[in-house]
Amino acid sequence: MVRIKKGVTALKSRRYILKAAKGFRGPRKSKEKLANEQLVHSYAAAFAHRRDKKGDFRRLWNVRINAALRPHGVSYSKFIGFLKKQEIELDRKTLSEMAQNAPVSFERIVKQVMAKASAQAPAETKVAKA
Repeated sequence: MVRIKKGVTALKSRRYILKAAKGFRGPRKSKEKLANEQLVHSYAAAFAHRRDKKGDFRRLWNVRINAALRPHGVSYSKFIGFLKKQEIELDRKTLSEMAQNAPVSFERIVKQVMAKASAQAPAETKVAKA
């Protein structure tokens, strides 16, 4: 059997690793073993943080919606509850964008939702008493 030396393959692998480790501090940018270890950690964090980013954006949207609702005298949780009861399927991203970029439209939605909610409230209390 012919002996196969891995010089070319090892060099390609080393170049790939060190190129990916460019910008790291200390010996992690120039030593192959340390660079490879750091890359494994970095890729794991990148994978996890791509998932975390979804939650971060949802929290941001909630804060923006809440801030836009406060001048109307409504809390975020009540508003979302009324939306669900009335089966209005507007997601938080859309509501956040409207609150920020189209406040007039957002205000109309809030007034419409709150008007329906106040109209339904007395009917629910009558049923509860009977």
